[in-house]
Amino acid sequence: MKKIGVLHGKERSFPEAFVERVNSKKVDGVYAEPVRIDKVMQGEPTEYAVIIDRISQDVPFYRAYLKNAALCGTAVINNPFWWSADEKFFNNCLATKIDVPVPKTVILPSRELPPDTSAESFSNLAYPLDWDGIFKYIGFPAYMKPFAGGGWKSVYQLNSMDEFFEKHAETEQLVMMLQEEIKFEEYYRCYCIGGKYVRIMPYEPRNPHHLRYVADFSPSAERYKQMEDIVLRICRYLGYDFNTVELAVRNGVPYAIDFCNPAPDADINSVGKENFDWVVETAATFAIEKALSHKDGADNLTWGEYIKRSSAKQKLY
Repeated sequence: MKKIGVLHGKERSFPEAFVERVNSKKVDGVYAEPVRIDKVMQGEPTEYAVIIDRISQDVPFYRAYLKNAALCGTAVINNPFWWSADEKFFNNCLATKIDVPVPKTVILPSRELPPDTSAESFSNLAYPLDWDGIFKYIGFPAYMKPFAGGGWKSVYQLNSMDEFFEKHAETEQLVMMLQEEIKFEEYYRCYCIGGKYVRIMPYEPRNPHHLRYVADFSPSAERYKQMEDIVLRICRYLGYDFNTVELAVRNGVPYAIDFCNPAPDADINSVGKENFDWVVETAATFAIEKALSHKDGADNLTWGEYIKRSSAKQKLY
């Protein structure tokens, strides 16, 4: 039996529908259920061939559990080792190397010293920073957001240098990014599953949360293909099996705004029934594919092109 588990928190609509859909397909030797953990022993495998992770970003215990499971052969969606290393500033840097348009972005040291550090810990950091150069590069209006994490937390829209310094003083020990504002004509949120299945959804981030998927943007076939190619390129380089990519179209150019969402919103009440049905069906299909190709005790994770190409280079030396 190849068992598929879904690891989740208070979320209900997607996990429950996913489990039901996998089991309704009646694939011989494949069964899905919510993950159940009663103990975690080092180097011991779980009972799951595949686990879809929807919560470990918030629960360190679950992240450790998933790494041990992956080490012992479970195909974890998404790769918990890469997800632990990943952050938004690196993703933007990577995008510049794979020809994906992104907003101009800089990273900033935290306003307050991190724990167990002092001013002497930052002897390599210029003081003050080249604020004039930073503001000239980014321009205003701009957005300031944490370099890691998600959920639209601690995000600021800024219109001047004075406003920047006022708001940056509120960020305490958070490491922030300052990012060019993309004034867009169209906006899309795109699911990508398995590095091959893409759903491009018109999205209006300026609407109230429950109305953001109520948008009437209608991309041409050429624009659709262009966005699909960007989404696939990003997810394949990062190695994410389940992700969303947000694209803001300015002057005909799709800019990748937010593309590190390895546990993306899939609640029926926010994404709407058509999008919900697609993500449930596609996630079930892909999870079954992973279960059927699973090899006991092997590395069944997905590794992105960035890691694979770096590894290949090392083998040349």
